[in-house]
Amino acid sequence: MTTHHAPGPLDAPSRPAPPAHTGPGEPDPVRSLAGPGAPGALYAGPGLSGDTAAGSASGTGDSPAQGSGGPGTAAPPGGDPVKALMHRHRELCARAVDPLEIAAALEAHGMTDRTAAHFRHRDVFSLAEEMYARVPRHSSDRSAPPASAHAVPEPVAGAAAGPSRLLTLVLLPALPGALCAGLLAGLAQAPPGRARTLAVVAGVLAVLSAVQLCLRHGPLRSPRPAGVAVRLATLWLLGYAVLGDGLLDAAVRGGPDRLWPVDTATALGLALAMWPAVLCARLFTGGARRRLARSRGLGEFAAATRPLLLASLTCYLAALAGLLTLAGAALGAFPPLAGAGALGALLLLARLLLVHGHRATPTVALATAAGVELAVLCSVLASRLPGCGFLAVPAETLIEVCGAEAVPTLACAVAAFVLLGRAVPALSRASAHTDPGTR
Repeated sequence: MTTHHAPGPLDAPSRPAPPAHTGPGEPDPVRSLAGPGAPGALYAGPGLSGDTAAGSASGTGDSPAQGSGGPGTAAPPGGDPVKALMHRHRELCARAVDPLEIAAALEAHGMTDRTAAHFRHRDVFSLAEEMYARVPRHSSDRSAPPASAHAVPEPVAGAAAGPSRLLTLVLLPALPGALCAGLLAGLAQAPPGRARTLAVVAGVLAVLSAVQLCLRHGPLRSPRPAGVAVRLATLWLLGYAVLGDGLLDAAVRGGPDRLWPVDTATALGLALAMWPAVLCARLFTGGARRRLARSRGLGEFAAATRPLLLASLTCYLAALAGLLTLAGAALGAFPPLAGAGALGALLLLARLLLVHGHRATPTVALATAAGVELAVLCSVLASRLPGCGFLAVPAETLIEVCGAEAVPTLACAVAAFVLLGRAVPALSRASAHTDPGTR
């Protein structure tokens, strides 16, 4: 992102038409965003009074000449709403290194282009440009601005960046797949018994620990730990993908009276897919930050980010389908691609939303998908009680027509589509790719 140039026309905007009248009973956007009773003095940074700030602004050209009708002239009736807005966001205005950082923060606080019209601007970005221009800055600040939270990071010199990137993008994402493949190869040679059971438990714990390491480091790292509901729902969805279809099919037939089949191909494919998940998350996050650094407005950034998100998700699904096919060919049992693909899309979208500060929507989506699977399984088992045979009719009908894999496919696919509808607008906002403190 280029630094802001010397004051120009944007620093002294002409006065546009008065804002639309707010109807009776509607909240005043100026009062709600600027805060009730906010002072009208121009914020001048720490240590400067309002009079000093006004003189500094006029001396540097940030305040237009008399008669220009700009924000530095006499306040219109009711005061200057931009001054009140700047007072409320004075810390943001003081540390911002470009107008887009202010625009992203205003967007995160719920301001839209329609709301910006009440501040006498056509959109949020033009309002942010005026707020940025009206904050006095020293010449040293203009010549060497601090690093922006959304600026593209400069390459790190030396050998420290290489091993770190190699670890987070190559070695750690490949660890779950390698451990899962080793576990399955060892179980194929191990005789039945207690030692085999202990090996299965140890291997599953090792794979889950490797997945947790991938989620704590690299592009899939969330700024805040995931909640208990997210963890439990994710574990259930993964466990059902490996064990659920066989258990449900056996329960419909009156069992299980013995150990049901385990979908090892799906387990291996999902473990191997951690690598493309990390790479696609890196592709999306890095591309979004580069577009944020080059964008001249929030609308331009959103239009460039939406195709990037869809392309990253498509690349991941293609890689997941290939890995599932490869795992099925190696193990001689082809997994259901639709169900595993829907689960993979759901987990990746949920993680991307968590990484960028959205917690409620992925929690609800994951919990809902897990709840549907649990409810179907419980309804089949509860139908064995006297007078409760009707509980299993919907599940039995669906399984008879589409097979047992239709239950997780529908549950995860519907949740993934709902999550995609939420992720596209949420992850195309500039505020999702800035400092979490400004969200």
